[in-house]
Amino acid sequence: MRLLHSLLDFTDCFMDSDGGSIDLSGNYWYEGLCPQSGELLRLPRTRMSEDLARGLMQYLAADDSYDREGKMYGILLVEMPWGEQRILKAFSGLLNGCSVVDGWVPPIPGRDRVALDEARTLTQLEAMKQELIALHQLPQRQEYETLSGEFELQLQILSDRHRNCKQQRDEKRQLLCQSLAPEILEVSLEQLNQASRLEGIERKQLKRQRDETLQPLKVLIAAADGRMRELKQRRKELSRELQTQMHAAYTLVNFLGKSRSIQQLMPANSIPTGTGDCCAPKLLHCAAVHNLKPLAMAEFWWGPPSGDKVRGEFYGACSDRCQPLMGFLLSGLPQNPIVPEPKAYPAFSDSANSKSLSKTPLKKSVNQSFNGDIEARPTTYQKNRGGTGILPVTNPHQMLPIVYEDKWLIAVNKPSGLLSVPGRYLENQDSVLSRLQNLLPDGLELTAVHRLDLATSGILLLARDKETSSQLRLQFEKRRVEKVYEAVLSGTVNIEAGTIELPVKEDPKNSLVQQVNLECGKPSVTRFQVMAKEGNHSRVEFWPLTGRTHQLRVHAADVRGLGVPILGDRLYGCRASANRLHLHARELSFEHPQLGSKLSLQVATPF
Repeated sequence: MRLLHSLLDFTDCFMDSDGGSIDLSGNYWYEGLCPQSGELLRLPRTRMSEDLARGLMQYLAADDSYDREGKMYGILLVEMPWGEQRILKAFSGLLNGCSVVDGWVPPIPGRDRVALDEARTLTQLEAMKQELIALHQLPQRQEYETLSGEFELQLQILSDRHRNCKQQRDEKRQLLCQSLAPEILEVSLEQLNQASRLEGIERKQLKRQRDETLQPLKVLIAAADGRMRELKQRRKELSRELQTQMHAAYTLVNFLGKSRSIQQLMPANSIPTGTGDCCAPKLLHCAAVHNLKPLAMAEFWWGPPSGDKVRGEFYGACSDRCQPLMGFLLSGLPQNPIVPEPKAYPAFSDSANSKSLSKTPLKKSVNQSFNGDIEARPTTYQKNRGGTGILPVTNPHQMLPIVYEDKWLIAVNKPSGLLSVPGRYLENQDSVLSRLQNLLPDGLELTAVHRLDLATSGILLLARDKETSSQLRLQFEKRRVEKVYEAVLSGTVNIEAGTIELPVKEDPKNSLVQQVNLECGKPSVTRFQVMAKEGNHSRVEFWPLTGRTHQLRVHAADVRGLGVPILGDRLYGCRASANRLHLHARELSFEHPQLGSKLSLQVATPF
């Protein structure tokens, strides 16, 4: 099988492929601690490796079969024992259902030893999947929805009619009381009361008819839902059992010639699904086995978007599946002595940006005094090492600045690409909250009182105790928190300022996105003002008066709003090239729940 590729297969920019010098300054670093020495071992993603990866993207773009499923791809630039440079390429998981594909790095050895169990389990999982689909599409579900809607409509019509009749009876009672003798009045009023009782009976009969019609359907649907819960639980158990077998069989080799199973390398009972199938471990294992010296590596997403993954964008080692393996895999790899130490970037820098749009000066300064019995100031948290005053994160080039801190709350300047709180699955555990929980002495007591989208940067507020959290959440619910966002649109808009009122609801066909729904959407209101026109873009301030998911992104992109997506927002139709979503939570003002004074926080916009 041909594994090694010439540089000229990926680009025509490198004419000398045997011994030419390369730039080893990294845009990103794959890194981990050596299990034996504790030394920090690092491998860069350089501009050259990114250019080579873009060459692979062109190859993928020429074949529609690579667009069927979204996945990570990667290249590893290696040096042969005699100094010649070559390229290894890999894909994560399976490629169109195959684990072994000519020209690509093969899977880590061990899968073949559990192939029979894997095939048997996958057959069971597929059968469960088909049963789940059938149960989800149960005809009785639609029948229930239709009949329930019809009965609700009948009850509404009946209620409207009864309301009108009651109003007429009340008016008639007043007239009768003024005009009839007591003997005749009592009979007339009883007739009106009898009419009211008959209406009540009519309403009860309709509800009884509804319940008798819908109850059998509800029983069937409840049974189907119970069966679905059982199937999902069983699927989870089968998947976990298979992964445990595979992780015990998968054997990794490092550059010291040592081998370990994934089960030995990963923390006990915490091995995420797919560990060992990612590009980085496959590439580094292959290089170690074949005595190839890695020089640089680059991984990117290709295919339909998935979560925060966007086609053609570069990503680092995933925090749960790959990062714990890096220290072992890089052991024995000679370290470049001229590799620079990580820089401590300013609090509002965006290290992913190589070229920023012009910035509008801030109107207010965050440095201000606060009334109270303690010193409360914008600060940065120092953890044991001192010096930088910035929280270290997984990528040492991306810092997590604290904008404000006191004994009740913390405000953080969240970078784009980091979750506010941990997600549902193991691969989505890295977040502002989880990092602070690990780093702060009282971290386990922290709660996030609101959220920012994964791709949105800016001020995120966290509480250090339950009472503060409850009071802050109440302020958000009562809309007493003032929020200001800054965004750059992917085009220009003619209107200078205004208010957008478009109800928003989750798209039933794609749960990852929201859409305007005039019938069923939740009320959503956004004020906006154009700050400046910058070439083909408009810089805009947003004041969200409600806090719906993706509200600003939908209001910007929908033709009934501004009709221009935010720059970098591929979920909502932005076609322009951008290295991030250009949306930033710039200002946050609220009443301090303990001090009683107004707290106004502001951070610079990083684009």
